[in-house]
Formats: sequence, structure tokens, C-alpha cells
Amino acid sequence: MPAATVIGNTSWGNALGALLTDKGLAVKLWTRTEDEAAVLNRGKPGYSATADIVQALKGSELTIWAVPSQKLRQNVRQASRYLGDSVLLMSATKGLEADSGKRMSQVMAEEVSPALRRRICVLSGPNLAREITRGLPAASVVASQDRAIARRAQELMDSPRFMLSASDDVIGVELGGALKNIIALGAGMIDGLGLGDNAKGAFIARGWTEAVSLGVALGASADTFSGLAGLGDLIATCSSNLSRNHYVGCELAKGRSLPDISASMSNVAEGVTTTAAACQLAGKHGLDLPTVNMIHGILFEGLPPSRALMEHKESAASHCCR
Repeated sequence: MPAATVIGNTSWGNALGALLTDKGLAVKLWTRTEDEAAVLNRGKPGYSATADIVQALKGSELTIWAVPSQKLRQNVRQASRYLGDSVLLMSATKGLEADSGKRMSQVMAEEVSPALRRRICVLSGPNLAREITRGLPAASVVASQDRAIARRAQELMDSPRFMLSASDDVIGVELGGALKNIIALGAGMIDGLGLGDNAKGAFIARGWTEAVSLGVALGASADTFSGLAGLGDLIATCSSNLSRNHYVGCELAKGRSLPDISASMSNVAEGVTTTAAACQLAGKHGLDLPTVNMIHGILFEGLPPSRALMEHKESAASHCCR
């Protein structure tokens, strides 16, 4: 029986633990504390939880990080000395490192031994954890620079209710999953303001065009943004009430402050830090991304959502009429 490790006692980490257990893998989930592990184990989820990193990684063929993006480097660093030579390393985190703007696979590569870097892969797609936990069907993409690594990860994880495809466009798959969260923040604001689905559709289309342009500038294939890890994830995140980023946008439109919203949430809305990182990357590559800049203004510069979205709408209309 293949063994797998999930790092991160998050909703997504636990959903992945359940998926792999159902597939027949022996799964261990690494938690921060023994108390967290004890609570999980009392619930008898089918996989075991432990705060002992050595025990969690023993014999692991597939180790998955399902942690907030700003905690990934720390978590990979903690695990790095205990990783076996033949283990597959997977990021299931959708975000960019705030200070550096680096993708999660880049962060991982900096923290593991050179011999393990080619064994890194990433998972992304329309994967709302609460739906997957309920047993509803989903699909995703696993990408690696080495297609054999992507196919092996696909083989270990693919199941009738969680279908996987393999890709070698690591950049596109990661950026699709990260940048759609920015657009979902704006979609949530539009819903919170009651501006309607027509306005939301127009906003998403314009914003996604900017995301694709940034992705291509960073080395991604434009085609990836039309697939599961791009458009598929975008649709799910912008339309679902289960989306954390959509929720944050909606609450901002109702007048709540970002610190207040964040403090009330048990999970992280990755779009917030991703917006800051995306603005930095766009500046480095000389790109003008009005939609991303607008979301940045609302999040970090005190720009009221209603005013920002109306100005964005007028700007879009003026551009279309030229």
C-alpha cells in the first residue's frame, strides 16, 4: 500500500487526506501540535494525524503541502531533512510569496536538496474543499517540469470522484490558481454591492485578460489559462459562496474592514497577499493591470469598493468605445 503525507491541518489538507485514504493509500497528516492531532484522531477520519514530523514522513512516497502560501517556506524547511530520496513533493497551495512574488514550486525548490527539485509537482483546479469533503465530483491538474513525475502523481491520486490530468506547464498551472483569487475578490465585491451578473461577467472577463497577460509574461502558456487550472478554477471561485476570496470581497463591499474580516475567518483568503505580489510582478515586467491595481487600492489603500468598481466600469466602457 503506497504511503502519503499531507502537511497542513487545513480544510484542504483534510479533504486531500480523505481522498487519498479512499484511494487506498496509507495517509498521515502532520499537524502543528499534539492537541490538534488528538482531536483529528478522535474523529477517526480514516487517516492518522501526528505532530511528529519524522513519523509523518516515514516511508512517504507522496508528500503534499496544503498550507497557507506565507507559511509554505517555513513548513518545507521543517520537513526537508526528513524527506526520502524517491518521494514526490507536491504543492497544493494557491498563492504567491508576498515578499518575493515567487510561486510555491520556486519556494519549495529553494528549501529542498538539489536532488529533490526535479521531483516537485503542483496541484491546482476548481477544488472547493467542502464540496470534495462531501464526496462531490471534482477535477484538477497536476503539473511538473518532468512529465513522468506528473503522471506518477496522477496515478497515485486519480479516482472516479477526483479526476486528474497531467501537464508540464508548472508556471501556468500555479499562476492560474493564484491569480484567479484576485478576480474572485472583485467578483465578491460586485455581488456584495448587488450590481448584478452582467457587471460581474464583464469584470471577470476583463480581469482574466490581465491575469493571462501577466502569466504569459512570466513564462506560462496562454492555453493553460483556458483549462481546468485557469478558467475552470476561475468560474468556481468567482461564483461559489464556499469561496473564501469571494466571501472577503463581498464583506468588503458591505463596509467591513479587511483586518476585521480576516480575524473572523478560520482559513486564509490567498487573494489578498497574491494581489500585492501580482502588482510587484506587473511593475517588474512593465505591465499595466488596471483591474489588479484597483483591487490593490481597495485592499491596501482605503479605496471604497463602490467608487472603485464604478470607475473601473466607466474606464472599461470608454475603452470599448474607442
